[in-house]
Parts: sequence; structure tokens; C-alpha cells
Amino acid sequence: MKSNYFKYIFIIFAIAIMIFAIVKIKKDEQKKQNPTQEKKEEVEQIITELKLGVASFDSINPILSKNKNIQDISKIIFEPLMTLSSNYKLENCLAKEWAKQNDKTYIIKLKDDKNWSDGQKFAAEDVKFTIEKLKTSDTIYLSNVKNIDTVEVIDEETIRITLNQEIPFFEYNLTFPILSSNYYKDKEFIPDIVPIGTGMYKVSEVLESSLILTKNEYYKEKDNLKLDKIIITNYASIGELYNAFKMGNIDLISTQNSNLKDHIGTIGYISKEIKGREHYFLAFNAKSNLLSQVNVRKAICYSIDKSNIVSSIYSDNYYVSSFPLDYGNWIYQEQDASSGYNIEQAKQILINDGWSYKNKYWQKIVNYKSQKIYLNLVVKSSDSQRVLVAENIKTQLENEGIRINLIKASDTQYENYLKNKNYDMILCSINLSVSPDLSTFFGENNLANYLNDEVTSIMNEIKNLTDEEKLIQNYKRLGEIYKTEMPYLSLYNNKYTVAYNSTLAGVKDVNWFYQFYNINDWHK
Repeated sequence: MKSNYFKYIFIIFAIAIMIFAIVKIKKDEQKKQNPTQEKKEEVEQIITELKLGVASFDSINPILSKNKNIQDISKIIFEPLMTLSSNYKLENCLAKEWAKQNDKTYIIKLKDDKNWSDGQKFAAEDVKFTIEKLKTSDTIYLSNVKNIDTVEVIDEETIRITLNQEIPFFEYNLTFPILSSNYYKDKEFIPDIVPIGTGMYKVSEVLESSLILTKNEYYKEKDNLKLDKIIITNYASIGELYNAFKMGNIDLISTQNSNLKDHIGTIGYISKEIKGREHYFLAFNAKSNLLSQVNVRKAICYSIDKSNIVSSIYSDNYYVSSFPLDYGNWIYQEQDASSGYNIEQAKQILINDGWSYKNKYWQKIVNYKSQKIYLNLVVKSSDSQRVLVAENIKTQLENEGIRINLIKASDTQYENYLKNKNYDMILCSINLSVSPDLSTFFGENNLANYLNDEVTSIMNEIKNLTDEEKLIQNYKRLGEIYKTEMPYLSLYNNKYTVAYNSTLAGVKDVNWFYQFYNINDWHK
């Protein structure tokens, strides 16, 4: 009996092993035949939380904040009337459409399917409220609205904006965040109060050192957002912020710091570098004795090696530029890979113009007198790096026989030089506008005292053009004239860097205006 008992136990055990093996084989075959099963398991592992950081937090209210990080993050909470694409092209956001009635009047139709995160309907009164607040607040957006004279609510979905003067491409100024008028009806406009927005995410929780953002349930495309939560942590200093990124406690940072790698190293993250909006250039006074001659301007431009400046002074942390809009703007795509540096061409231009190189000077006889190329170059003395650039330019030009008197001006003196235009050359920088307006370079009273009838005609025409192809052709022509007449020499732009954790997927387009394009596809 006992032998039979153990025999049955053995048979049952063997059958169990066979059943287990058969089930395992079938499961493996099913996985091969149905690979989506593994994908489902992978989807379940996707992390839907994004970690961001802010150094020296002041206010989540984008109108009151002076913090660039806050302004960037606020664009996923609040929406403007108009926004910019990744190639800086104007696009509708809260505005459905807009039209220019005359030089100073704009009609804007608003979208009728937008709601605030508290469920209230977005309306024209909110736009009027925001503009009036901007005009009376200490805000970075004051320049956007300072020339608005009146805002009229025509109906719930239409407003009329009247300016106190004509502003070329004023529509690009409508990129400021809109706030709810009803929300502030009985509240003070102070930094501590968290405003509501119409954007993808809302502030759902305010903690001692962080903010929690969750999906705005009233956002129309909320179901397409892969990120469920965004955590924004406040750090006391930029150093702490960088350390947090290195430790993996932050998923993404953006900065104009050209020495970022010195702070965060070179591994464990992906970076995207693009041209920033800070543009450096030389302005030539086209009314000065020598620089009124286009050939002298050309010879100077061809004698300056911009790559040498960027390499020796900025350790290649800046980008060489050839035109103010060559940072990726949709309206000007004529990229020039060269720096324009060509010593032999510079010499030939001067020789063809009657100049001779003698005793380390370029000179020629004018009205029976010997004339040498000897010019003043003005630079702001308080900017040490800019002084180094000016000294580099002086050395380069003097090595080619063009003598330079370098004037290191105090801030007040520098402003007087700009105002009175009593210089031959001046080293300048400008934070480029979000619009493609080139009035600084070609408009009335421009820095180069430059007049050209064709340029004036183009500048007048583009102010009212909406045809994209015509705009592109006009800007292409402006670029050609810029490089032929050479009233300026574009030198370089700063770098704008967005660095993000290598585990963060979906990041595609970034620029200095916005880092969160296609954030609906971001995940880890």
C-alpha cells in the first residue's frame, strides 16, 4: 500500500511540473505573438511627474515676478493673446483673430471656448483688466502696453486697442499673460495671492518651499497631457539650483550662463543650445568723414575676425552673427556660415578705391593732402568683457593698417555718445525684440545715421504687410543691403541653453521665448 501511495504522489508531482511548463511555454508564445503586452507593461512604468526649480522665488503672479524662471514656467499656467512658435512666428492663443484697422487701432476677436481653472468663462473684460493692471504695475511687461491709449470692450469676445502712436509689429507685444478680472474682484493684487490661469496646468498646492501644478480640468486638451503633476521647488541661490540638477532632483533648467558646464558637469543630461536674444554689433557713423565711404566700411568689416573674438574672449560660448535676425527667425532664413573675415578682399577693396599701404597706414591723397584711415571706437568702460572685445578689434584693425583711437567711456559718457552720435564707431548690444522690427538699425534716427531710399521704402511697406511670402522677400532684401552697404557689423549673440535629464523624453523644440513646446508629450 505504501509503495502505491508514493507512486501516486510522484505521478501527481510530475503532472504538475508538466502543466507549469506548458503554461509557461504558452505565455512565452503569446508574448511573441502579442508584443503590445510588453508595451502595456512599459506604459505602466512611465513616470508622469516633472520636477522644476526656481532660484530666489518672488511671486507666481507673472505680472509681478521679476524672475526669468517664473516667467518661463508661468507660460504653462497662464496664456497670452498671442504667442510665438519655435521659430518665433506669431500665433494665436487666446485671440481667435486680429486685424489692424489703421496705424494705431487693432480689433481682436477672442476664442469662445476658453475657461479659467475655476470654471469661469474667459472674456474680453479679463483682457481689459490685465492691460490696465500692467500699465500701473512695476512689471517687465510694461513695455508691451506702454503705448496703449485705450482698451474698449465691444462685446464679450471682442476688444479694440488704440495706441498713442504707430508701433511697427505691435501685435507681437500681445504676448503677455492674461489674468482673470473676476478672480481679483475682491482681492488685493499682491504677490502672495496665487492667480488662476487658462493654461494647461494650474497651481493646486502651495507648500513652504514648493508649488504643485496639476492638470487644469477646464483645459480643452487636458486628456492629451502625459504629465499629471509638475513640482516646482524654490532654491535660495542659483548654485543650489545647479546642484539640485546635478543630483537629479530637477529635470530641466534653462539659462543664459555661458559657463553652465562648469557648474553642472557634462554627463547625465542632454542640452540644447540656441542663439540668445542678446546681439552685439558695431555701428558705423555713416555721416562721419571716412565712414560715409562704403568701401572703408567694407574694408573694416572684412578685416575683423569675429571667430577670433568669440574664441579668445568668450571661449566659444557665443555664436558668430551676420544679421540681427539670423537666430532662427522664420522671417529671415538667409543663414551665413562664414564670419565675413577676408583680409585679401579688404586690401583689394581699398586698393581699388585709391588707397595705398605705406608706413603701416592706409592712406591716399585727397585735395593735395595725405589722408589716413584713423578712427575713434567708443566702448562702455564698465563692461570689462566688452572692453576686451574693443581692444581685440583695435588690435586686428591696426595689424591691417587701420588706426584706432579707443575711447573707454563711462556709462553717462557712453549714453551721450549714443544720443549725439559723435563717434566714428561704437560697440553696442541690444536685447532683440520678440518681433522682427528692425527700426533700431534702419528706422529714423538709427544708430548708424544711415539713410537709404530703398530701405526706407521697405520699412514703410512691411509695417502693414500680412502676406508672408512678401514679408520674407522684403527681409531677404534688407539682409542683402545690410551686407552690401555695411552700416553695421553684426558680431555675435549669446548662447541660450536648455539642459534636461537624460531620462526625460519628448523634449524637441526650445528657444529663448519658451522651453515647453509639445510638453503634452513629455514623460520619463
